[in-house]
Amino acid sequence: MFNAVVQWAGTACFMCMYTIMSFFPQYNSYSVLAGFCGGLLYMIWSLRVRNWPQTLTNTVSITICAVGLYKYFG
Repeated sequence: MFNAVVQWAGTACFMCMYTIMSFFPQYNSYSVLAGFCGGLLYMIWSLRVRNWPQTLTNTVSITICAVGLYKYFG
């Protein structure tokens, strides 16, 4: 049950990210933040289910988002 909740929450974050990117580009930092949250949630899920390709993908996406957020807020 927990895995499904985490996976669906990550999906919701990614849907928010794509919506902000497509319709509200002036709020770019929020889309990066939503992507970071989605990547983090999917990272938790991928570690729990031992999905190593997804873990690698999430590690890269979280790193890219973290650098983007640092550049924006830092």
